[in-house]
Amino acid sequence: MTVRRVALLTAGGLAPCLSSAVGGLIERYTEIAPEVEIMLYPDGYAGLLEGRGTLVTPEGRAQAGNLHRFGGSPIGNSRVKLTNVKNLVERGLVAEGANPLQVAAEQLQSDGVDVLHTIGGDDTNTTAADLAAYLAEHDYALTVVGLPKTVDNDVIPIRQSLGAWTAAEQGALFARNILNETTSNPRMLIVHEVMGRHCGWLTAATAKAYRDALVADERAGRFAPALGLDARRLDVHGVYLPELEFDIEAEATRLQALMDELGGVNLFVSEGAGVSTIIAELEARGEEVQRDPFGHVKIDTINPGAWFAKQMAAKVGAEKTMVQKSGYFSRSAAANAEDLRLIKSCTDLAVDAALKGERGVVGHDEERGGVLRAIEFERIKGGKAFDTTTPWFVELMATIGQPVGAPVAADH
Repeated sequence: MTVRRVALLTAGGLAPCLSSAVGGLIERYTEIAPEVEIMLYPDGYAGLLEGRGTLVTPEGRAQAGNLHRFGGSPIGNSRVKLTNVKNLVERGLVAEGANPLQVAAEQLQSDGVDVLHTIGGDDTNTTAADLAAYLAEHDYALTVVGLPKTVDNDVIPIRQSLGAWTAAEQGALFARNILNETTSNPRMLIVHEVMGRHCGWLTAATAKAYRDALVADERAGRFAPALGLDARRLDVHGVYLPELEFDIEAEATRLQALMDELGGVNLFVSEGAGVSTIIAELEARGEEVQRDPFGHVKIDTINPGAWFAKQMAAKVGAEKTMVQKSGYFSRSAAANAEDLRLIKSCTDLAVDAALKGERGVVGHDEERGGVLRAIEFERIKGGKAFDTTTPWFVELMATIGQPVGAPVAADH
């Protein structure tokens, strides 16, 4: 297969990898196939449908390395599902009666694109799968190669999504400041709401990263309990995930005891925890639940953290309640060193696959021994549940309510 021109787009919500992935793809092509032209579609699939692609200049190629230092997406995102015709017509992205897949395919052909790189989560890549299937069915000679982006780390069968490690690290940094608010009032209840619609991985990893730093400070003797600066007051006192069921009354009893002892309680709550209950309550009252073009409930419109806080506040005797969300802070960060290494390995392979005509989503395939490869689009799905038997999470849960820095019992 001869590749003369490739195109890149980023789509969906932000994650701490988009800017670096764009930069990495441009750098890899410039390194091993400098003759290949690179086109950028702004605002994801919206820019493709509207034919707003622009070619990367020599100056752009020279500046690509700078993108590794920034978050966000330099070419912009949007939430577009190419099979949701009604939504696209309403947004003015396609004309009434048009087939969006055909519009996209013909635009790619008109632009002379041989390879399309999509950088996004499961929705972006399932949309890419729809487009790839349409292209194959209608004999368009174009290869689609995706990269997995989601802070939730919930794409099947990909072991680690780009940007998720950074999001957890940044959520812990957010909590480092926010949980100091526990000293702003007696009997404070702080709910730290973390992103994760169906999967609790990010909440769990954020709580772990935060507590690891707390334990390190405690073991280094950096607290001053004789002056009131006690690590236990700043600790994680509860972690709530979509994958974990819990008895709210039993939890309230446990947390009330901690509130009585410490004067404050800090909870890490996944935005997906309790969502089904909240939706049922809203619909029972006849209220409309807003959804995005992919049919997902708009989490920010139902405020799971606020609902969770309301359930707990009276039960634990909170005098003041605070709900804080780290999602936009975390997902907009620049990639950390760990993610940069993962991004480079994935972008390098994505270019290699594209030049060979291999379609799919690049990632470590959990169902093929963890090998880094271009995974077939047909196998890409969202909603991968977090495995709550993962040893580091079991250890984290065993330490909750215990003295900070104390060794974990052998049976855990």
